[in-house]
Amino acid sequence: MYIYEREDWPHFRWNEQAIITRLASVRHRQGRLIGRIEALGFRLREEAVLQTLTEDVLKSSEIEGEALDKDQVRSSIARRLGLDIGALTPSDRDVEGVVEMMLDATQGYDKALTIKRLFSWHASLFPIGHSGMRKIKVGAWRDMNAGPMQVVSGPIDRERVHYEAPPAERLDDEIRAFLSWFESKADIDPVLKAALAHFWFVTIHPFEDGNGRIARAIADMALARSEHSAQRFYSMSAQIRVERSAYYDMLEAAQKADLDVTNWINWFLDCLDRAFNHADETLSHVLRKARFWDRHDQSTLNDRQRRIINLLMDGFEGKLTSSKWAKIAKCSPDTALRDIEILRKRGILIKNASGGRSTSYSLISD
Repeated sequence: MYIYEREDWPHFRWNEQAIITRLASVRHRQGRLIGRIEALGFRLREEAVLQTLTEDVLKSSEIEGEALDKDQVRSSIARRLGLDIGALTPSDRDVEGVVEMMLDATQGYDKALTIKRLFSWHASLFPIGHSGMRKIKVGAWRDMNAGPMQVVSGPIDRERVHYEAPPAERLDDEIRAFLSWFESKADIDPVLKAALAHFWFVTIHPFEDGNGRIARAIADMALARSEHSAQRFYSMSAQIRVERSAYYDMLEAAQKADLDVTNWINWFLDCLDRAFNHADETLSHVLRKARFWDRHDQSTLNDRQRRIINLLMDGFEGKLTSSKWAKIAKCSPDTALRDIEILRKRGILIKNASGGRSTSYSLISD
């Protein structure tokens, strides 16, 4: 029996004593993080928000097995928020759609969540009406023609059904009940509401595809409401990506249990707590970048140099060679070598030990 088949659905319950300590700890850390951010200058807050939102979009898609281009995501977010990050990378339609949905959820956290808004988010996720090679119904609930909505794994002839969502004819009533609760002024902590909203929506599973990403966007929206702020400084999706196996296991266990969702809430709160740890790392990284640029005058560097230095500080994959510089900066090999030599003379880059054809360069550490 699935949870929605029980007579008391959707009247969730939980053990207050079992969650109260975790919830208090998470709320305390959330407040401390916001306090640290508010102490930063405007430019540093912008950088932290941009880095967090970029990771949020990338990791939420990765959870579903979809890899987006980081430069495209970062450029799309920067363009929509009016942030100056130098040269922008053109973005594909699928990237623009995911970014549009996520920003609408977080920047418009104080606007009502409606059926129309959910349909718009879904249409943004699938701009050409396909999920991979499969045509899907976009901007509308799944219908009976698609058959049972199942979460499965394994080869075709030995599939394992992890979950089967409510039948399509129930969706209108299910969604209206969910939205009525989400927009109600019920006496419930907003962080706790984020945990319940995530679970409730993904359990209804109203769309043919994209339910997980939309559920996580709804949770982010609820978390933004808990802070009364559109600025995001931690990524729940990034932490869920790290714990993806446990995430799916917890969802499956809760969806096959009764209406007591204490275990799911505790897992969500613990995951959020670990997301704050990563936010601390993000803050430290932003501050390191700020100290670097305080030491080195950006005005004397060209756009190519500034871009690749930022790439190195953000975690450049592999070794930086002159040929990679030329390819990334879209310049000639001679220009790349001149750019590199200038940075070496200024004490910004250093030649790595291996030379010859494999000559590579690294940033000089603090």
